[in-house]
Amino acid sequence: MGTWRGLRVAFILGSLFMILLIIVYWDDVGGFNLYPLQDHKHESLHSDSYPPATTGPSTSASRAQTSSSFPTIASSTSLVPEETGGAPEEHTEEEGKDKQEQRKEETREDEEKERSRIAVNDSEQEARKKRLMDVCSGKDAVEFPGRTRAFDLIPNRELDHLIVDDTHQIIYCYVPKVACTNWKRVMVVLSQSLISPFSGKPYTDPEAVPPDLVHNSSLHLTFSKFWHHYGSLSRHLMALKLQHYTKFLFVRDPFVRLISAFRNKFGRPNEDFYRQFGSVMLRRYGNVSGSLPETAAEAFSAGIKPTFQQFITYLLDPETERESIFNEHWRQVYRLCHPCQVKYDFIGQLETLETDAEHLLKLLGVDHLLRFPSGARNRTATSWERDWFARIPISMRRELYRLYEPDFELFGYPKPDSVLH
Repeated sequence: MGTWRGLRVAFILGSLFMILLIIVYWDDVGGFNLYPLQDHKHESLHSDSYPPATTGPSTSASRAQTSSSFPTIASSTSLVPEETGGAPEEHTEEEGKDKQEQRKEETREDEEKERSRIAVNDSEQEARKKRLMDVCSGKDAVEFPGRTRAFDLIPNRELDHLIVDDTHQIIYCYVPKVACTNWKRVMVVLSQSLISPFSGKPYTDPEAVPPDLVHNSSLHLTFSKFWHHYGSLSRHLMALKLQHYTKFLFVRDPFVRLISAFRNKFGRPNEDFYRQFGSVMLRRYGNVSGSLPETAAEAFSAGIKPTFQQFITYLLDPETERESIFNEHWRQVYRLCHPCQVKYDFIGQLETLETDAEHLLKLLGVDHLLRFPSGARNRTATSWERDWFARIPISMRRELYRLYEPDFELFGYPKPDSVLH
């Protein structure tokens, strides 16, 4: 009797154990969802198609049906990317690699072009500076006033074109009719010497600086002002800044610059230049009967204005005081910027203004702060020389060349044979 009871207990325990295994098995494969709040992905997958899971016996059959279909859904969805997306993904990855390699190659080519361009610019700068040194040392046998003069012997009044920016350690010698308006605008931005009436802050964009304001001498610190600022220390400070600062200037074909100056100052009414120079030219060489009009506007209305030949005659007249007639707009560059006393680090040319300006701003380390203004360029070109000098006697042309020969030689401009012969 005891043995029979033991077998019944063992059978009952074994049955319970088997039921427990079945429950665990179905829960593992998805037949039971005993923890619906902990498996949101599982819940959302079944919420639209299947009722909530319960433990009652009435739902056991439906759970069995649900669990038998679940692997089929999973396997079918796993086939989608393999059947429809596998090959395109592999192809896209290859194309992506090709495009990436192409971009790298283009970047390498751009960097190589930039290095080549910089090398060409550096080489050109070295050639320009060497030319300057050769002429100043007397190798080219071109003599001109002040070639061997020491810097300390240059009067302060002749240093008024050397603009100093202490913040960026720059010295710029401006030459009128050689993009000097735009370079002055750059210097105003760098020195923060002009406040914008719109923002109440210093200008940050050179193109926004009014061009008529940049020629106000009070905006720029020049060497000629050092005596008023530093007294007896002025020459010592000049020497230090010349030694350590980056110095640059821009030049232009001397005869083309001369034509440009005449067109700008005498080709249209300009009251100041009419009174100081134009009226003098007309009285001396114009054969004007009676008194001259008092203003430039009246003179131009009457068809009375200086000619280019009268202008050249005025420059060459031996009776004219040399110093007073040479306004800065047509004064020789060697008299404005003293290239034999100031060792310039960069010599730009108007003929290559865009590339030179870009190169210079990088050299100065300010290319991230501003860009050179892209304003309208002066249209006077070398090809105009023959027409402008057509009525000037050959003897006067050659005498004029001797007057500007130092600039031609110093800055490597070819001798204008078509004008001189």
